[in-house]
Amino acid sequence: MTATHSSDPCPQAQVDLALRLADAAGAVTRRYFRTPVAVQDKADASPVTIADREAEAVMRRLINQADRHHGILGEEYGPENTDAEWVWVLDPVDGTKAFITGKPSFGTLIALLHHGRPVLGVIDQPILGERWLGVAGRQTTLNGRPIHVRDCPELRLAALYATAPEMFVGRDTVVWEALRSQVKLPRYGADCYAYGLLAAGFVDLVVEASLQPYDYLPLVAVIEGAGGLLTDWQGRPLGLGSDGHAVAAGDARLHAAALSVLNSTPAGG
Repeated sequence: MTATHSSDPCPQAQVDLALRLADAAGAVTRRYFRTPVAVQDKADASPVTIADREAEAVMRRLINQADRHHGILGEEYGPENTDAEWVWVLDPVDGTKAFITGKPSFGTLIALLHHGRPVLGVIDQPILGERWLGVAGRQTTLNGRPIHVRDCPELRLAALYATAPEMFVGRDTVVWEALRSQVKLPRYGADCYAYGLLAAGFVDLVVEASLQPYDYLPLVAVIEGAGGLLTDWQGRPLGLGSDGHAVAAGDARLHAAALSVLNSTPAGG
């Protein structure tokens, strides 16, 4: 296994492997996009296609060929050796509902954790040919070009995204509506693509709930490497044990303002 040093939190060999994983998954999803693929419903009623399963399978094979000591957590095939020093977290098609309706806002998400901490993240949109790469200690890039978040100090100036209103349940619905009502431009429907737009300086805030580790862990290095913040709704770092609530912001002042709303709104109507 490749040794690491404090000044090198993610070796280049791991970065190169992540890019190969994205290339392989993209080849699969491009082949099936806007074709009449069969859609099945999983136990939680979320949809899955052959593209999801084939893309994850090919990524797992490449990881196992590179180093069988690495752990893997994937959406379609579950956990494998997740107490390892290095753990890959894979979402082959984040935004399957977008994928099956022909909308190119889905993406392949890839994270690498070192002792549970995200040190690498990839958002790959294979139809548009856009790839965000975040690596701990480096600036995030979009197709190899360095990118940065934009300043936005106040909620009233902010463009806010969430994937869908139904991801907020119970009290989450109340606090989401309180936050949504205070921003300049609330929008839905971008899946992981919204986080890429935030990292590139086009969106100010993404707030979501009901997420799984493979939904949010690949985004951490991308957002942080672009100068932004990505935490849970209490402002804590995201990890495998987080509760599925996420707040991404390009400006620390905006992040603090969003947390204030999310944590001060009463549960009652």
